[in-house]
Amino acid sequence: MSLLAIEDLTLSIGPTPILKSIDLSIAPGEVMGLVGESGSGKSMTALTLMKLLPDGARVDGRALFDGVDILAAPEAAMCRLRGREIGMVFQEPMTALNPVKTIGEQVAEGIRWHTGANRPDAEARARLMLERVGLPEQKFPLTRYPHELSGGQRQRVVIAIACALKPKLLIADEPTTALDVVLQKQILTLLRGLVEENGMSMLLISHDLAVVAEMADRLTIVRHGTVMETGETSRILSEQAHPFTRQLAEASTHVPARARGLEPSPVSEPLLEVRDLTRNYSLRRSRVFGRETMFRAVNGVSFSLAAGQKTALVGRSGCGKSTLARMILALDPPSSGSIRFQGEEICGVSEEALRPLRREMQVVFQDPYGSFDPRHRAERLVAEPLHLLNQRPDARRRRDLVAEVLEQVGLSPADMDKYPHEFSGGQRQRLAIARAIITRPKLIIADEPVSALDVSIRAQILDLLADLSDSLGVAYLFITHDLTVARAITDTTMVMHEGEIVETGPTEVVLGNPKSDAAKALVAAAPNLKMSLEKAVARATRD
Repeated sequence: MSLLAIEDLTLSIGPTPILKSIDLSIAPGEVMGLVGESGSGKSMTALTLMKLLPDGARVDGRALFDGVDILAAPEAAMCRLRGREIGMVFQEPMTALNPVKTIGEQVAEGIRWHTGANRPDAEARARLMLERVGLPEQKFPLTRYPHELSGGQRQRVVIAIACALKPKLLIADEPTTALDVVLQKQILTLLRGLVEENGMSMLLISHDLAVVAEMADRLTIVRHGTVMETGETSRILSEQAHPFTRQLAEASTHVPARARGLEPSPVSEPLLEVRDLTRNYSLRRSRVFGRETMFRAVNGVSFSLAAGQKTALVGRSGCGKSTLARMILALDPPSSGSIRFQGEEICGVSEEALRPLRREMQVVFQDPYGSFDPRHRAERLVAEPLHLLNQRPDARRRRDLVAEVLEQVGLSPADMDKYPHEFSGGQRQRLAIARAIITRPKLIIADEPVSALDVSIRAQILDLLADLSDSLGVAYLFITHDLTVARAITDTTMVMHEGEIVETGPTEVVLGNPKSDAAKALVAAAPNLKMSLEKAVARATRD
């Protein structure tokens, strides 16, 4: 008997069909993986089950949970169901948590609401739950606020909220997308432990086949709101009978054809040279008249980058990668050290002196939607760096330049009149790349540019970056926690740990035979589709 049985589920928002005759079932204690590209309907399936849909949504079909059609249930019944019988872990913990409430209060809130427990009892249960997810009170008091925790710690709080009442079904929507590989492994191990410990079922939504292969007993693959294939995880991923399943598997391990074997151009001096770079931050005083303490985010970092070279900067969250990038971009001043770009020192110089260097150095951010002004059209957004040129182009020339770079990144000149919300996630990232290359820079710093993209779009963006490197001769400093991406697109890799570069060398050497403990931990924790599939087969045989 199924705990959850979705039958002929159809969803439309306005005139747009989102889900088309979805059939899906989850048995008690089973982990079901739901996989597909961005926009395939994965998250909308979860939101439909929770009845958290926007106005104008029209739903047909049935979703039987413990024999009750929850799609026909009134809101009062759903309020009793959410949290107690069905828990949900959202993709972005910072937006899922209330920034003005302590973590203890947020975990205890659902306990009090559903059980009627008094405040001390609810806080005691919240304390135990937070300890269970790896946040003991000795180190993480209940009085802490979300902003005082790291991304992985916030995700643990969200998991504690979702599992506090031991629900029968846990829905986890991309619970590890923004986490480094070590934290990702910890969170997945935690989720698997909670499922087995409490006898819960889980619907795991992900675009990472390696993660799903390691976690899920059965797998459902969706595309354009339609189920393509469903069945035992090991069978589906081993046989890859459906063309779309093969496409996803190939995209998961995709390596751009021209991303390998290209040697950096020989030059008399490096394009970028960093020497003994440090960055200190002051912390709050521990006493009223106590001495101010300092935190060193970057500690004595040195490296160089040649023209056309593609280098990965990998490391755990909080190791100093983004701080280092901000100093190279002259957005944050270093506490000490030197940064030379094209032979010129950029530390401590005026903004006017930086101007000609800035057009040679551009950035692609992790979240393109957050880096775009939603009120402006694509033409203006892509053309923003043109103010760095000595002679600003007139309106007609600017429009021609924007059209040219849009075509280079696989978009149409007609797209320049659209707003950011009219593009998909992959298209917005292409816009961000177009903006970065419009001044024909020598160096692009890409800060997690594909971490939030599904595997198919990620493969397209990696191909695009490789092609642009070939055609424009641009060098990349590629900040990522995804070692698959580092292997796919970079020549060399630097491993950063607690503010220091602890290992550097050719990518295949560093990630194939790591020497430092930090690199070994990253490689050991990185998801691997082949190894995960072997585990899935062993699990299926054992069961």
